[in-house]
Amino acid sequence: MFDLRRLGKIGKLGMVGVNGGKFPAIRQHLQENIGNVYKDMDTSFEEYPKEGNIDPEAYKDAINKMSPGDAIIVFTPDSTHYPISLYAMERGIHVLVTKPATKLLSHHNELIAAARKHNVVCFVEHHKRFDPVYSDAKARAQALGEFNFFNAWMSQPKSQLETFRAWAGKDSDISYYLSSHHIDICCWILQDKAVPTRVVASAATGIATGEPYNCVPQTEDTITLLVDWQSIKSLGHKGTAVYTASWTAPMKAGVHSAQHWYYMGSKGDINVDQAHRGYDITVDETGKTWHNPFYMKYSPSETGHFDGQRGYGYISIEKFIDAAREVNAGVAKPSDYDGHGYPTITNTVLTTAILNAGRISLDEKRAVGIKKSGDEWILE
Repeated sequence: MFDLRRLGKIGKLGMVGVNGGKFPAIRQHLQENIGNVYKDMDTSFEEYPKEGNIDPEAYKDAINKMSPGDAIIVFTPDSTHYPISLYAMERGIHVLVTKPATKLLSHHNELIAAARKHNVVCFVEHHKRFDPVYSDAKARAQALGEFNFFNAWMSQPKSQLETFRAWAGKDSDISYYLSSHHIDICCWILQDKAVPTRVVASAATGIATGEPYNCVPQTEDTITLLVDWQSIKSLGHKGTAVYTASWTAPMKAGVHSAQHWYYMGSKGDINVDQAHRGYDITVDETGKTWHNPFYMKYSPSETGHFDGQRGYGYISIEKFIDAAREVNAGVAKPSDYDGHGYPTITNTVLTTAILNAGRISLDEKRAVGIKKSGDEWILE
């Protein structure tokens, strides 16, 4: 965001938290790691709540001071995405919300309705859609005939349980947090080709709830969702997808996120390993690690400026900013982006449907159906 401001695409910046007492340390961190590293990089922002106060609803104060056509980016605990996004859209504010958009399908449907009613842009920050490998694979999959099978694996090391102990198993789970990535990619590939009809979930437990992590008793280690898909064009073609996510993977594996997926159609297949890009570095003290500068390049340019504009993590945010600017300028309508393959709130509804169905399947120990009722997707 600081770089987009430097380039003139945004103006005033604010940052909202719950505990205002954390902002001095945040400002110092940003200055040391961004302001002092890149040329001409201003890291200033207005804070909410102010004066070190604690206020879980400080976002309302910040949004109330904004004007229609302004924009917010929501990177908060999963259960807060819906109320914050809705509050903003009801006031004419464009919204980019991190994945999962919402935990409940009903809430996702409400955000779709709110975006249409208030004529605002609402994207979900599914940045993997802008990964050149993933977007190329999506295009090539269209020539592989009817969908048959998809398998995705994504994991992070056990150290993440220390980072997320405050909400792990309570506010959300590892399927919402990680499988949302590849479920969205699968839904994107299969958009207008097939629809999900049934979800069955299974989970492994015992690591997160034990020493030294001691997460709440209901915390799962690894969650697998088995999803049935039905072809739209051929009633005789059905597909199966398996989405697995874990935050109890081994540490020192050389990657922060192990992630790969396999797609098979009636005329061919695709195999993607995002964790290993043919680029590894070995250091005496830490061993071998695989790096992914395609997400974000942190080394400065030849002139000393930030040089990560080509990374798909950057592009994901920039595309949202560009869309908001175009709508504000009257050269586009928010609904235009539904047809561009962007992760709009409308285009990502089946991702939420599958995630929500998976959670219900785990909690109620049953299969959960997905179907369309009128213009809305519902669970049964």
